[in-house]
Amino acid sequence: MDRLQKMFRSMNRGMVLMWRLGLGRWADAWPSVGGRMLVVEHHGRKSGKRYLTPLTFTPENRTRYCLAAFGTRSDWYRNALAAGRVLVWLPDGTWIARVADVTDEAGARIRIRRVLIDSGFAARAFGLNPNMMTDAEIDAATVDYRLVRLELIDRCDENPADLWWVWLPIASGVAVGIGLRVIAYRRTS
Repeated sequence: MDRLQKMFRSMNRGMVLMWRLGLGRWADAWPSVGGRMLVVEHHGRKSGKRYLTPLTFTPENRTRYCLAAFGTRSDWYRNALAAGRVLVWLPDGTWIARVADVTDEAGARIRIRRVLIDSGFAARAFGLNPNMMTDAEIDAATVDYRLVRLELIDRCDENPADLWWVWLPIASGVAVGIGLRVIAYRRTS
């Protein structure tokens, strides 16, 4: 489980970088493989430090459901519940969301299965195939998981793409390279 947690930590850094570069809209590009992705921006309960945690989700109207796969020991889960509200980066924009643990509410099993299905490869990395598992198997496999409801309450103007400017020198370099090739081609023809 520790190796799996380390693997997801590495992948999470890449996912956050993708959002910061302005590629967050691509997070939902192929949900059946990569899963439906969002980023929860939360602050440490004690430190107040800002953290960014990518999560898979399933949508339901103005609500997004996520899983704390490592249960109550997940820092993002404890931070988000302590704050009661978080900032959520979604492919269609940034939202303020109210946070609640709804693991024990009616319909939780159905939602847990849906989040697992919408997680793409992530469920399989945990050895789960939610499309083939019985309800009893889902219950046994996710006994320590927590189902978290993110209720979208207000759209935010904040743009998570603080590194968008990186594309300017890249685009400039590509344009110069193409221009030099065109000039070289014209000289040889």
